[in-house]
Amino acid sequence: MKTVKHILHNKPAGVHSVSPDASVLEALKLMMEKNISALLVVDGGQLKGIFTERDYARKIILQGKSSKDTAIWEVMTRDPHTITPDEAVDQCMQLMTNNHFRHLPVLNEGTVVGIISIGDLVKSIIEDQQQTISQLQNYITS
Repeated sequence: MKTVKHILHNKPAGVHSVSPDASVLEALKLMMEKNISALLVVDGGQLKGIFTERDYARKIILQGKSSKDTAIWEVMTRDPHTITPDEAVDQCMQLMTNNHFRHLPVLNEGTVVGIISIGDLVKSIIEDQQQTISQLQNYITS
């Protein structure tokens, strides 16, 4: 059974985050620079929330707020679901699908160690399926 630990091992090291006092504009600039669609909001080493493109669309654009004048803490998703590195990939997929979100922070003993996206999970599942197909083809032809 493949776990989140396997996915994190294949991703670049490091987690991108902002403080709760950062402006939405600062967060958007970092997201653009890193080509990511979500940032963790961390204060004093503690996960406080997550800010995503969806938060931006729903809580800034549609409400007519200013990206420059709005702090992340005002629009972040507070207390996001989190997982551990030992969580099974299929359980994460089910959690994300059932709750309609695309990113999961990964904590190990309360410390942020990564973030996975729905895309990471899909990629992992496809790789496993391709490996299974290859093994079955080898078995059939041998």
